[in-house]
Amino acid sequence: MMAAAETDILTAPAEPAFRPRPNVLVRLARNRSALIGGAIVLAFVLMALFSPLLPLADPIKSNFLAIRKPPSELYWFGTDELGRDQVSRLFFGARASLLAGIVSVLIALAIGVPFGLLAGWYGGWIDAVISRVTEAMLACPFLILAIAFAAVLGPSLTNAMIAIGLSAVPIFVRLVRAQVMSVKTEDFVEGARAVGARDLRIVLRHILPNILSPIVVQSTLFMAQAIILEAALSFLGLGQQPPSPSWGQMLNVAKNFMDQAPWMSVAPGICIFLAVLGFNMLGDGLRDVLDPKEN
Repeated sequence: MMAAAETDILTAPAEPAFRPRPNVLVRLARNRSALIGGAIVLAFVLMALFSPLLPLADPIKSNFLAIRKPPSELYWFGTDELGRDQVSRLFFGARASLLAGIVSVLIALAIGVPFGLLAGWYGGWIDAVISRVTEAMLACPFLILAIAFAAVLGPSLTNAMIAIGLSAVPIFVRLVRAQVMSVKTEDFVEGARAVGARDLRIVLRHILPNILSPIVVQSTLFMAQAIILEAALSFLGLGQQPPSPSWGQMLNVAKNFMDQAPWMSVAPGICIFLAVLGFNMLGDGLRDVLDPKEN
């Protein structure tokens, strides 16, 4: 009996010492925040992409027989001061608001990441100059900086996107610089130096891929800020110009009719709230999944 027991113990399958972690997509699907945020963002992306294909009213054409109509079966969210359908303007306004978020993030990345890599990798006077400029920009409130850039460039959606992107550059410079300074002392970087790899190859081949996670997370979170900033600039008349719709521009018009047509401000306000909520939840989920401390 003892021999049989020992045989059973010896032949019992051992549990694996290492269990491979599921890939990023699987972990995102298991993260409630990322799942809900991703669903909200996807809904707005589809809303923006397919708005020209849907049987919607012309978002620009006026209808003076339906001025400031309240919500009804014909006009779900009512009409504005020129009789334009609010649903149609919301769908087409999503294109401007999401485009502003995407383009401004790309501008911030295109400028901020290279300067952050330079400052973090070389240090010295290069780091000192870039850091001083970054600190000077960060000392100014983000919204004020965006308004200043937009005022200089002129009122238009394109200039608003550029202004928002330029205002976000110091955020990405500081993030990338800190990540590079943390990674460049790792053994794999020292190994690349030892075999004679050039600086550009080390930075692009070894350092940049290892700092992508925080960059992706920050980009997603900044999308929410960019949508708010675009709405703020359009509200101030520095963003999307009439008659083309955007959520902020719709709020700018609605403020003049709060006592007569309060429904004009409800729908664009809800869209801004949900879009910002979606990107924030998605960013938090990505942080949970991609954060090395969590992994």
